[in-house]
Amino acid sequence: MSLRCRNVDCGCVLRQFFHYLRNMDTQQTPQERIAWLSAELNRHNHNYYVLNMPTISDRDFDMLMQELQQLEVQYPQYASPQSPTQRVGSDINHAFEQVEHIYPMLSLGNTYSIEEVAAFYERVRQGLGGASFDIVGELKFDGTSISLIYKDGHLQRAVTRGDGSMGDDVTRNVRTIRTIPLVLQGDDYPPFFEIRGEILMPWSTFEKLNEERERAEEPLFANPRNAAAGTLKLQNPSVVASRGLDAYLYYMLGDGLPSGNHYENLQKARQWGFKVSDTMQVLHSVEEIKAFIDYWDTERRNLPVATDGIVLKVASLEQQEELGYTSKSPRWAIAYKFQAEEAVTRLNSVSFQVGRTGAITPVANLTPVQLSGTVVRRASLHNEDIIRSLDLHIGDMVHVEKGGEIIPKITAVDYDSRTQGSEPVLFVTHCPECGTALVREEGEAAWFCPNVNHCPPQIKGRIEHFIARKAMNIDSLGSETVALFYERGMINNVADLYTLTVDDVAALKLQGRKWAQNIIDSIAGSRQVPYHRVLFALGIRYVGETVAKRLAAAFPSIDKLRDATIEELTTVPDIGERIARSVTEYMNDIDNLLLIERLLQYGVQMKAEESAVVAPVANVLNGASVVISGTFEHHSRDEYKALIEQYGGRNVSSVSGATQYLLAGANMGPAKLDKATRLGVKIISEADFRRMIGEISED
Repeated sequence: MSLRCRNVDCGCVLRQFFHYLRNMDTQQTPQERIAWLSAELNRHNHNYYVLNMPTISDRDFDMLMQELQQLEVQYPQYASPQSPTQRVGSDINHAFEQVEHIYPMLSLGNTYSIEEVAAFYERVRQGLGGASFDIVGELKFDGTSISLIYKDGHLQRAVTRGDGSMGDDVTRNVRTIRTIPLVLQGDDYPPFFEIRGEILMPWSTFEKLNEERERAEEPLFANPRNAAAGTLKLQNPSVVASRGLDAYLYYMLGDGLPSGNHYENLQKARQWGFKVSDTMQVLHSVEEIKAFIDYWDTERRNLPVATDGIVLKVASLEQQEELGYTSKSPRWAIAYKFQAEEAVTRLNSVSFQVGRTGAITPVANLTPVQLSGTVVRRASLHNEDIIRSLDLHIGDMVHVEKGGEIIPKITAVDYDSRTQGSEPVLFVTHCPECGTALVREEGEAAWFCPNVNHCPPQIKGRIEHFIARKAMNIDSLGSETVALFYERGMINNVADLYTLTVDDVAALKLQGRKWAQNIIDSIAGSRQVPYHRVLFALGIRYVGETVAKRLAAAFPSIDKLRDATIEELTTVPDIGERIARSVTEYMNDIDNLLLIERLLQYGVQMKAEESAVVAPVANVLNGASVVISGTFEHHSRDEYKALIEQYGGRNVSSVSGATQYLLAGANMGPAKLDKATRLGVKIISEADFRRMIGEISED
C-alpha cells in the first residue's frame, strides 16, 4: 500500500515530507551531504532574496536547513564558515577590528543641478581629449557603504567605509545578510577581488523596527540609513540577522576583472550571485542623462528601499584611470542629489533632549505625515536661534523637509493659518533631565547643561566614551548595556565599572555567565591602557586623541597635568587657549579629582611609561608631515607612528600638498600613491625610513 496526498496543490506536511525524502541522497557521505546541502541552500537563498523567484516552499527550505545544522553539529570538521547556517549569526560578542582598505574608499562630488551635471560631462570630454565615452547611470541607494573581499569565490572580509583609509571589520555581521553571497556561483570569477556596495534597510523593515522601538520607549531611528548603519555595528550577529538588512553591489576592483567596462563587470557579478540593481543604464549624452534623472526623481517613490539621487560613472575602466582623482573624489563620477521632499503638518509640541555633551536639542512633535516613504512624527529644530527665526507657535502649520542624510527639519511656517492666541515656543531655561540652569557660551549656538557629573544623559554618554575602542577599549560593553547598568544603579560614573563583579553582571540574566565573565575581564584589561588614551577616555572637552597624546608627552603624569597652568599648557604644540582653559577647568573640579583618585586606586594608568616620555632621540624629520600607508615587515604601523614623533616628525592621515613624505609599505592603495606622485610628495620605503632614523646603516 502506498501513501499519497490527493491534493497536488496542497502544502501539507505529508506531501512536503515525501518531497524532502525524494531529494535526500542516502548514498552520500556526511561530508558530501553537507556540501550538497550547503550548495542547495545557497541556491535557494539566491532565488528567494536576490531573484525574488523562490523554487521551494519555506517548510522544505527549513527542513534542509535543519538537516544541515544537525550534520554540522555531528561532524564539525566538515562545517565551513561559508555555510548558510551562519546566516543566523551567533551570540558571541566581539569588538570590531580596524582594517586598512586595499583601495581607499573616496566620496563622490555632489550636485543638485542638471547644469552642473552637464559641466561634469564636459569636463570628462575634455579630460579624455575629446574621445567618445559612455556614462553608466545608477540609483544612489541611501544606506551604509561596504567593501567585500572575495578569495577563491568565498567571502573573506567585509569592511565599512570608516575614514576612507581604515574601516571596521564587520564580516561576522555581513554574513547574516542573505543578499550577500558567501560562496559565488560559477567558476569564472577572479581569484581575488573587491566589490563595493550599499547595505540598506528596506522601508517595510524600517517602519516595523521603529514601531517596535516606540513600543519599548526606545529612541527611534531617523531614517533607514541610520538604522542600517546602527544595525551593522551591533556586536550581536543574531540581532543583525533579525533586522532584515539588504544589499546592492555597485563597483568592482582588482586584477583580472572580467571586463574593462564597469557596466559589463556588474552584469557578470550578477551571474556570480551578487544583487545588482536592474535600474542601471548606459547613457550616451547629456539629454539621456537628464531623462534618466527625471524618470527616477518620480519613480523612486515606488522602490522598496531609500534612494537620494543618481550616480553617474564613466563606463570604461581605462578612461576612469586616465581621468584620475582629486584629493577627495574620482573625476570620473558624480552624484546628482534629488531635491528634498516637503510636506505640511501641524506642530503639536516641542520637547527638549539632552545630548551626551550636555547640549540641549529642541525636537518638534508633529501630527504624523507621509514623507519620503516614511511616516514623520518628529523633526529637529537644532537650537534656540532656529526657533526664534521661524517664530514658531504651538499649533502652527509647518513645512517639513527631509533630506536623505538627516532627520526631518522644519523649514517654514504657514503664518496665514496661525490660530489667534496661540502660544510661542519658548526655549527651556533649565535642564529637562536634572533641572540645572542652562548656560550658553559666547559664540556658541547651543545651550548646555553644566551639570556634567550628575546629569543622567551626560553620565551615560561619558561612560560610553570611556569604554570606546580608541579610549579604554572595554569591548564587551555597549551603549545598551551601559544604560541598563546605570538604570539599575550598578554604575554612576566610569570608576564604578571597576567595582563590578561577575555575579553583579550575571544577575541581570541578559546572557550567560560566560558573557558576564567576558565583561569583567575586559574591564580588568583596560587597566593596561596607556596614559595618553586614559586622558582621551576621561572626556575632557576639546581633548581628542591627538591632543591627549600631546598632553601626555608634555605632562607625563596626571599630577603634572593637574598642576599645569594655562600658560604652560599653551606652550604645547596644537594646544590653544580654548583647550588649555578646558583642561584647567576639568582639573579644578572636585568631582573630577575624586574620580581620578578612584581610577588610580583601581589601577588605571595615570602616568606615561618611561619609554613613552623620553625626549625625541633626534630632530631628524624636523617637523615634517608623514603619511603612512600599507603594511610593513619590521615594525607595525603604530610603531612607525611612534618613531615618526620620536624623531621629530608629525603623523598625518591623508596626502596633501603640505605632506613631505609618504612612507609606503606593501599592499598600499594605488590612489594614495598616485596622489603623492602628482603632488610631488617624496615616497620613501620602509628601508629608506629606517636609514633616515639610523636604525640601519646607509650601505
